[in-house]
Amino acid sequence: MSEPQPAPGANEETRPRTRRRRATPVASALRLEQVPALRDPVIVCAFAGWNDAAESATGAVNHLIERFHAPRFAGIDPEEFYVFTETRPTITLVEGTQRRLSWPANDFHYFRNSRSSRDLVFMAGREPALNWRAFTSTFLELAGAINARAIVLLGGLLADVPHSRPVRVTGTTTNPEIFAHWPDLGVRRSRYEGPTGIVGVLSDACRSAGMPTASIWANVPHYINVSPNPKTLVALVRYVDQLFDLDLDLVELDNASARFERQVAEAVEQNPDVRRYVRMLEEQIEQGEDEIVERPSGDLPSGAAIVEELEEFLRQRHQQDEDEDDDDE
Repeated sequence: MSEPQPAPGANEETRPRTRRRRATPVASALRLEQVPALRDPVIVCAFAGWNDAAESATGAVNHLIERFHAPRFAGIDPEEFYVFTETRPTITLVEGTQRRLSWPANDFHYFRNSRSSRDLVFMAGREPALNWRAFTSTFLELAGAINARAIVLLGGLLADVPHSRPVRVTGTTTNPEIFAHWPDLGVRRSRYEGPTGIVGVLSDACRSAGMPTASIWANVPHYINVSPNPKTLVALVRYVDQLFDLDLDLVELDNASARFERQVAEAVEQNPDVRRYVRMLEEQIEQGEDEIVERPSGDLPSGAAIVEELEEFLRQRHQQDEDEDDDDE
């Protein structure tokens, strides 16, 4: 015999109820070790990966962290954001015997800027592979914890630009008033459309949250996409220096940039095909610099033979420089 069914209109309380499972709160991935006392802080960040051609952006932020001996105060737990078979943790030896395990890091460092009314927070991280919305929410959680006033995102992109000209820098800001020196930087407005990385996603999340943002991108010549590129790195450091009145001594970085440019010029001079290609890019600049279009690297002309030959030459020269530095020590 079938089980009796409630009659239409019967009291709902007499019906059997299905017990609902209570949702388990999601633990935050933010690891906040302390909340430093900061004055209207601005976060300056960069992410290794798709957004970081020639390590221009992460190289710039890491230089600033080292230059100011900026203490670490927080990080983002990598567990939910990376595929560790693709972005693997690393092992290093400590004092030649002990092994130290390091996970992919997104660490935050602070700097109290005595030359300005705003302090700075630096973060050089790695683009996550998973859960980008959760990652950006965690980033904004950190921004709220320290009462950040704005976020500056640095990036490097491959472009049809020649190495022989000053670094072309593009970018945007959602609130020029909060960056007093923004009009003086002369950053060309980006007109890029296409696939984006975590920098674009984080920028969009900041806009939705009402957090003022600025992005500054160095254009890297696609035919010398070797890492690091001192010329594009120092260009980004100089823009941060000007934006926040840091009064940095950039002589060492400028010397490295000049040496790198001489090496590229030497490599180009040895190959007629490369010379013609670079001259074509220079003529495009001379005819109208604003006509350069930013594109994802997959849309760039490959020039595979040119790129491989030039990169191999630069790798050899870089190794020679390192060997000479070791001999000097």
